[in-house]
Amino acid sequence: MSAIVNTSKLLHEGKVFRLLRENITLPNNVTTDLEVIRHPGASAVVPLYQEKSLILVKQYRHAVGDFIWEIPAGTFNGNETPVECAKRELAEETGFYAHVWHKLGELIPVPGYSDECIYLFLAIELSSARQNLDKDELLEVHEISLDDAIRMIYEGIIKDCKTISGILMAACWLKQKGRYVIP
Repeated sequence: MSAIVNTSKLLHEGKVFRLLRENITLPNNVTTDLEVIRHPGASAVVPLYQEKSLILVKQYRHAVGDFIWEIPAGTFNGNETPVECAKRELAEETGFYAHVWHKLGELIPVPGYSDECIYLFLAIELSSARQNLDKDELLEVHEISLDDAIRMIYEGIIKDCKTISGILMAACWLKQKGRYVIP
């Protein structure tokens, strides 16, 4: 059972998302106004390098005013599928291509005000590709052991939700396959 949208007004249309004010009637018959971000969707990649390390990026994010640790990720371009987006973003941001892909899951990072869905993938058997950063992307590519990445999560060094989710989901997937022991 979902809410009924009575009215919807576009407040802003940006490069990536749309901001709407919607008047809705909830399943309990309460009517209210909400502001909602409509997002086209995104993919994020946990690149496993040589069976023991991850490729992470340390990227400048203006909204938080600092560089943060992240897995490669990006928004869908046009009608591309989640895995097509993941493959493109991995190459563009890191300069790697993966020969094996596993879908780890999906997450909705901020359901209180956005419909954004991020598809998470594990990329295995990496080889060199051509890095092709957007002109507004400022990032450094790093190889980090999986153990160190998990430690960085527990120590609060990695704070990005898609990165935390992706790394922990990848560690669980690898553990199920007998390829990793979670510290």
